[in-house]
Amino acid sequence: MKLDFKGLKFNVWLIVFLVALGVVFVMGILQFSLIRPYFRDNKVQAVKLISQDIQKYVINDNSKASIDEAFKIVVDNNVCAIITNENGKIIYSADSLGASCVFNQVLTINDISFSCNKDAYYLNEFIKKDNGQLNLTITNTKTNQETILYGKMINANLSNYYLYINSPLEPLDSLVNFFLTQYLTYTLIIIIVSIVIAIYISNKLSNPIVEMKKSADVLATGNYNVRFNNSYFTETNELANTLNDATDKLSKVDELRKDLIANVSHDIKTPLTMIKAYAEMILDISGDNPVKREEHLNVIISEVDYLTHLVNDMSELSKLQSGNYVLEQTNFDIVKSIREVVSLNEVLIDSQKIKMEYEMDDSVIVYGDEFKIKQVIYNFVSNAIKHTKDHAKIIIRVIKLDECVRVEVSDNGDGIKSEDLPYIWDRYYKIDKSFRRNQTSTGLGLAIVKALLDAHDANYGVISELGKGSCFYFELKQENVF
Repeated sequence: MKLDFKGLKFNVWLIVFLVALGVVFVMGILQFSLIRPYFRDNKVQAVKLISQDIQKYVINDNSKASIDEAFKIVVDNNVCAIITNENGKIIYSADSLGASCVFNQVLTINDISFSCNKDAYYLNEFIKKDNGQLNLTITNTKTNQETILYGKMINANLSNYYLYINSPLEPLDSLVNFFLTQYLTYTLIIIIVSIVIAIYISNKLSNPIVEMKKSADVLATGNYNVRFNNSYFTETNELANTLNDATDKLSKVDELRKDLIANVSHDIKTPLTMIKAYAEMILDISGDNPVKREEHLNVIISEVDYLTHLVNDMSELSKLQSGNYVLEQTNFDIVKSIREVVSLNEVLIDSQKIKMEYEMDDSVIVYGDEFKIKQVIYNFVSNAIKHTKDHAKIIIRVIKLDECVRVEVSDNGDGIKSEDLPYIWDRYYKIDKSFRRNQTSTGLGLAIVKALLDAHDANYGVISELGKGSCFYFELKQENVF
């Protein structure tokens, strides 16, 4: 497989690997830059503690048992120690270093050379100049290694004593080489582990995205049955859920598009076929028969009226959805408008023996485009009549709320399935997928209602249960006081 240097997998791997390598590199620099001063500081602190123990056992106590304990401390800590009096004469010594002890050698400090075993007077002078304490790192002339020379002045028994301790800094170079060998070994192990971890993380992160890309390619071909699978990460799970939701919506849109094309084609084709057929009948059969001719011409006129109605509805819907439609809003009586709309449907109401009930005041003033709101009410009422059985009941309510007026049109007809409710406002959406042309309806009624109420910035919706009827509602602003 070709390596993609801009791909997520490679870049995640590279970032994790470089971070691990950077951490190891920084740790190495800190380790080797601090190991020498850190080791020296710790050694000096250890020597100071040893000096306190020797002072306690030799000067403060001075019993044979204490002196033996002091010697044991010297041996255990691999140091050599001497105590001198004010004149530089050694009054106590303990040695576990032998010839390597600097007190057995000629020391050169500040260009002054002297032998501690013969005359430690100069050491005492250095301590006096350094405020009672001496702390030097010098090179052992015999071993050629760095060593610590620590000294301090002790005031005890009405006299001044000088305690000196010499401790080698161990073979520090060999210690550094040991750490270097370990560091290189650990670095190699960390690099191998970081590569494995980086590959694992990059695959864990990129594989779901790669799979989503493959699913998206399938979706692009128009296959809406494809699914986007979840993974370990929350973000990719959310992306997969969003894409699945988008796929479902695209599937629904594609279904609606097919329905739209089929329904519009049917709506246009059927009247055109009727017009052509009756025109041919007039031409061939009923041209000389006034009664038949008039009957056939009425059919043609009816079909043309239907086409005009369809074109007008589509044009109005397009205008409303363009966002450029301007409402003519005024204060008007919504109760009066409802009664006027119901009167237009009296023939159907009477023929189906439907009982109309009203739950509203005599007059309720609202603010909106009266003509367009009548169109909304007409659609709700005509739908209620269409889906209500004979001898049934339709209830119209006008409810005053705190800041608006709610209008409800309820029926006890067929009802709507819950899964169909979100889509009834779409153009040409039909609950019954077997298309049946309605001579008086273009199938755009609820889509136009939605556009009109959206233009009013009104709250609207439907409450329905299959087999128990539906309640369509909308809310308008109360009377506007200019």
